[in-house]
Amino acid sequence: MDKVSGGIYNMFARVTFLPTLAYNVAMERISSRRWYDRIDKTVILGALPFRSANTEKMIERERISGVVSMNEDYELALFSHQTEGWKKLNVQFLQLSTTDIFQAPNQEKLKRGVEFINDISPTGDSVYVHCKAGRTRSATLVGCYLMSVHSWTPEQAVEYMQKKRPHILLHSKQWEALRTYYANNIQSKEL
Repeated sequence: MDKVSGGIYNMFARVTFLPTLAYNVAMERISSRRWYDRIDKTVILGALPFRSANTEKMIERERISGVVSMNEDYELALFSHQTEGWKKLNVQFLQLSTTDIFQAPNQEKLKRGVEFINDISPTGDSVYVHCKAGRTRSATLVGCYLMSVHSWTPEQAVEYMQKKRPHILLHSKQWEALRTYYANNIQSKEL
């Protein structure tokens, strides 16, 4: 992606952030969508966790000791915790900033995210993986995690996630990221 396209995509993502966040809140209230869904014993895939008592209750109820955010700083600044806020709640935090809508996390970020989840998994605690809606950027990371744990193909990982969180939405960039991760980290180990 060239600088001009990247700048236009970034600007579009910024301009649409608040309206699409409001849409997510409305959809959770008027449809069967949930703000978050447990994917397995370790991972919870969800939308932006607001700074609120409800988030603090969720941390306790779900035994969350780690959070991975795929959001950019401006997405977190108004409504969610950043490093210091999570630290005060005794939650480890990893931010893998990825532009919404047009980009997928790069391979380095996907590896770091999977390692972070795998470091917490043996404790029996949970990791909350999120972006704005818990549908695209964060689902890409969770798909990579599922492939690494189960040696699944991208298709198997996505099919499993869709059973748990039916409204995930992956576009060609996210599928490409999943397939690259699979080829470099799962398939190459099987050969």
